[in-house]
Amino acid sequence: MDLVTRGSEPQRLHQQSGGGSADPAATTGPIRAASPSTGRLIGLDAARGLAVLGMFVAHFNPYQTFPDSMLQALVSGRSAGLFAVLAGITTALLSGGSRPPSGLDMRERRLRIAVRAVLLFAVGLVLSAMDVSVKEILTAYGALFLLALPLLRVRPRHLAVAAAVSAVAGPVLSYALRSGVVGANGAGETMVFGNFTGPAALGNGLLVLTVTGVYPLLTWLPFLLAGMAVGRLRLGEAAVRRRLVVAGVSLTVAAYGLSWLLMNPLGGFARIAAATGTDVARAREAATTAVGVVPTVHPAALLTTASHSGAPLEIAGVVGLALAIVGILLVLADRAPRVFAPLTAVGRVALSAYVGHIVVIWALGPDLIARLFISTGYLLLVVMVVGTTGLAAVWTRWAGQGPLERPVSHLSKSAAALLIRRHRRHPENRRSR
Repeated sequence: MDLVTRGSEPQRLHQQSGGGSADPAATTGPIRAASPSTGRLIGLDAARGLAVLGMFVAHFNPYQTFPDSMLQALVSGRSAGLFAVLAGITTALLSGGSRPPSGLDMRERRLRIAVRAVLLFAVGLVLSAMDVSVKEILTAYGALFLLALPLLRVRPRHLAVAAAVSAVAGPVLSYALRSGVVGANGAGETMVFGNFTGPAALGNGLLVLTVTGVYPLLTWLPFLLAGMAVGRLRLGEAAVRRRLVVAGVSLTVAAYGLSWLLMNPLGGFARIAAATGTDVARAREAATTAVGVVPTVHPAALLTTASHSGAPLEIAGVVGLALAIVGILLVLADRAPRVFAPLTAVGRVALSAYVGHIVVIWALGPDLIARLFISTGYLLLVVMVVGTTGLAAVWTRWAGQGPLERPVSHLSKSAAALLIRRHRRHPENRRSR
């Protein structure tokens, strides 16, 4: 997800990327469909907004127990996965889209992405310090942006292959490491400020960030790579959008269908039940969701599509769903921009909206939220969705970039400007690197 947004890019970015920017803050006026004059893909903003509101549903749903809530089952893990795929798309577009540059231009773009990554990571640490029930995702996103830096010149086909390989190798390696070498230390956690108090604490924090945490890089890298591969395509072309929808739907159906076949008729759940001393029904219910990693109860757990498990088929299914959503919204948002304007507005202030909803959870506190859930049901969720959508629409119309997007954009641009000034003062550095 493009939680970090940039300001106006030069028009050459539109020409290079084959259709425009993923930046929800690239314009300050009313939302419009993509066009040669704006160079903007508002369907990406709409997808980003959908991901944000999906996170609201996951965190403000009064019926969060599986399998009682179909709504929770629909959004859990999938909203975060859509975020990550969009983050990859944004990274590709920020670095030139279908025609990535070289030399100083690429160095400037790398620096801007790196600054955004560090700022995202820092904001994530602040959110972690609030100690709410929601596990923030920004530290993982910041780290993913940093991992993307050496990959900005890789071709889309190679990125897609790397995504497929890592979607299998990452979960298997994670399972092996947690089964023996590293154990389950830090399962379901995120990095916190305390991880920077000493070498041992830092080592534990890096372990959480990469292997055992709720958003481990080892199993979230495929989402970023898949998004980067998509962002290198000419997203302004109708044929590319159609292929995204077809590929996404096909991948989703294949992944979830194969998992169902392996776990039910072919006995995957039966093997897990035997290994854990329970029955198949309980094993099936326990496999509905996870805390960021595949449980190391039996290798068959790697074949499930449990949300937030990081299993290979779960990754494939969520990536496929994200591709389909992006393709569909790229088409529909251009055809009916006014209809999708509220969703697009949320997507343009995605970082502010995401941080804001965690601040609301912190301010209300768990006891008040629980009482509101009991007495009002879905009312709190409705208020959050309607309120955020309304505020986003007003803000983007009159102020443009979101309250957090603006300083992030300013700092990254300032860093790039320093690089350019330094380059001009030292002409011997003007050769391409």
